Amino acid sequence: MTANPALKAFENARDALTLDHIREAAARIEGAVVKTPMMHSKTLSSITGAQIWLKFENLQFTAAYKERGALNALLQLTEEQQKRGVIAASAGNHSQGLSYHGTRLGVPVTIVMPRTTPTVKVMQTEQVGGNVVLEGETYDDAYAHARKLEQERNLTFVHPFDDPHVAAGQGTVGLEMLEAVPDLDCLVVPIGGGGLISGMATVAKTLRPETEVIGVQAALFPSMYAKVKGLDMDCGGDTLAEGIAVKAPGEFTSQIIADLVDDIELVEERSLEKAVSLLLQIEKTVVEGAGAAGLAAVLQNPERFKGKTIGLVLCGGNIDTRLLANVLLRDLARQGRLARLRITLQDRPGALFKVMREFDAHNVNIIEIYHQRIFTTLPAKGLITDIECEARDREQLEALVNALKAKGYKVELAELN
Repeated sequence: MTANPALKAFENARDALTLDHIREAAARIEGAVVKTPMMHSKTLSSITGAQIWLKFENLQFTAAYKERGALNALLQLTEEQQKRGVIAASAGNHSQGLSYHGTRLGVPVTIVMPRTTPTVKVMQTEQVGGNVVLEGETYDDAYAHARKLEQERNLTFVHPFDDPHVAAGQGTVGLEMLEAVPDLDCLVVPIGGGGLISGMATVAKTLRPETEVIGVQAALFPSMYAKVKGLDMDCGGDTLAEGIAVKAPGEFTSQIIADLVDDIELVEERSLEKAVSLLLQIEKTVVEGAGAAGLAAVLQNPERFKGKTIGLVLCGGNIDTRLLANVLLRDLARQGRLARLRITLQDRPGALFKVMREFDAHNVNIIEIYHQRIFTTLPAKGLITDIECEARDREQLEALVNALKAKGYKVELAELN
């Protein structure tokens, strides 16, 4: 018997999640979830200097890998537990995966969400059969209420990540990836609570120990990174990768990760936005911020991954369409293809026309023009004009700006972070 309680807990965690458990999960869920494509990306490989293989988990019915773990957990309930029903706290992909497969199996599913959850997520969960209860202002409030209802209604709680059955189901992603490309040098996997990477690392380190397993977290939510490295780091902020914005990582999963995961990378919001945009433009596939985290890590640290054969999981595709539009437009602005120029003019006839001639001469398209005469620090005869425009590339835009400045105009270019 091990004397050290922490070591004993670790051994129990490893016993609860093995390659055999994941293979059993694969057999259990076969035919009920999509065996998603694993495809090589020539263009992303050229951009990154690595051989990039993509696992399209955004093509699941609910557009996320979470179905796998939820279904594996549901299929191991007793007949009595299935009859009474299950409950979970989630405002994300777990709620949809559990609701969809629970309804399909005839298991009542209750999902507790914070009142602040966007209406679209509530509707998506209800559309696949979940009974949504709104409670509290934060996830922690919703979680506490779900555990209360679990006791009051004698339901079975299905944790979104800190559960061996759930992690085993998620690990089937790794099985499929290594089956498709056995010689992967590296798996780059998003981390929220840690269920996906726990299962995938168990597969990789058992079947091919030399394969590196690298976790990825948003820099605004470095919860697992801090826990594994013994650091005290703040978690919070508006991250694009809301699917992995977890403040309290799993206890079970963190033990697996500490032993099997080689390292964890933190990615900035700018890298996440670029990755989402590239995947849509190049692969013609829609991913949420969390789903693009693996590619974001490779883009942010190209030297670390250069020359390697890398497997990336596009773990989800549930992104708000307005947010996606913003991300794409911001990416065009960073490329210099969209811009807002602030030009100071004299308020006299023909002043704007002269500026327009420069836009015409440089073949730069004008989208919107805004005049400001009142709320400005300029003299009464001064005028500020903001012009949103579209250029072929940054070089064309810079040529226009330089031409305007050469003619004596004061020109300011709005910048993004």
